[in-house]
Amino acid sequence: MSPSIDIERFARHIVLREIGGPGQQALGRARVVIVGAGGLGAPASLYLAAAGVGQITLIDPDTVSLDNLQRQILFRTDDVGQSKVETGAAALQALNPGTRVRPIQTSLESDNAAELLAGADLVLDGCDNFETRFAVNAASRALGIPLISGALGRWDGQVSMFNAGPDAPCYRCWVPEIPPDAETCARVGVVGALPGLIGSMMALEAVKHICGAGETLDGRILLFDGLAMESRTVRLKRDPDCPGCRAS
Repeated sequence: MSPSIDIERFARHIVLREIGGPGQQALGRARVVIVGAGGLGAPASLYLAAAGVGQITLIDPDTVSLDNLQRQILFRTDDVGQSKVETGAAALQALNPGTRVRPIQTSLESDNAAELLAGADLVLDGCDNFETRFAVNAASRALGIPLISGALGRWDGQVSMFNAGPDAPCYRCWVPEIPPDAETCARVGVVGALPGLIGSMMALEAVKHICGAGETLDGRILLFDGLAMESRTVRLKRDPDCPGCRAS
């Protein structure tokens, strides 16, 4: 059964020909998992709840710390020390009571990834380490669930969609192994507004995918340079030697 639509709440979506009533109903049926409730997961989850996504699952093992607040806009100073997923779930429900939010305070790893992602229509990965990214990618590919991936550091960010079909590239077609010089935001820093921009792009890609609107980043990587305020996209094909695709 199609979910009912709050006409007033989603009026600006409904008048868009690319979304309309059918697209808004599709959003209401959608089950989205967000891995990481930090810099990328925070804006992505806010926009997806506001868009009327029916169910959002937040997965993150951490609690809110003071240094999160420079960029993780889902949280407030009074939330320091509290569970990110529990606090985030409360904020999303306050924004849109019609969105069901499932908070899961745990680390996603290779041995639990498939169980955590099972039943989802779409996965957004905003985590900050390659081990988790590889585990999310492997489970997404095995389960046939499209994956929207975001990453950032310093002034640069990237967004793409992987595993959108059996012949689509996976994340490891792009990053086959953990780079020897891998950096983290904790070590090299990140400008506070950048996660908001990249996380919002992830949410936009999610809405487009769910509603069948426009051209998604399936098979393309969007690269953004915040210092130059420039972006470009590069094409990505499935790699026949990809370790992720071979394992699926």
